[in-house]
Amino acid sequence: MDACTALAESIDRLAERGYSSRRFLKELGRAAGVRRGPLWLTDAASGGRNRLRGRGFHPTLDDDTEGQARHFAGTVAVAARLGGTITRWLVVHVLRDSPDSPDGRLSDEAIEFVRLVRSGELAQTDAAGWVRRRLCHAHAASETE
Repeated sequence: MDACTALAESIDRLAERGYSSRRFLKELGRAAGVRRGPLWLTDAASGGRNRLRGRGFHPTLDDDTEGQARHFAGTVAVAARLGGTITRWLVVHVLRDSPDSPDGRLSDEAIEFVRLVRSGELAQTDAAGWVRRRLCHAHAASETE
């Protein structure tokens, strides 16, 4: 199984727990090694941990590393706490991920994911499907066949 599919499956498992949207998003951050408690900032600033190693992301989101699942989940963890505007600024100015780079685009997807979940436009039960459709290469490739 590739890392994008594993990420989607972990989201499916989280959705079954019935957490509030805020808790759901913070728990997703744990897939990137970002704890829920007060040390989350230390984890996020250090880049977290790569718990879901591998590839499988859509080519426009693939930076040729095995850390894109960590990148997405970590960005979700930060955006859930600080909001999309501040998170976007940090991505561009601290991480130096250009908006038109794979990491910049993946960060935008993570920020949008947080917005949709928090607003209720994306139900937790549909979140894994959203990830498969928007982020995963295998899903995108199967739709074009």
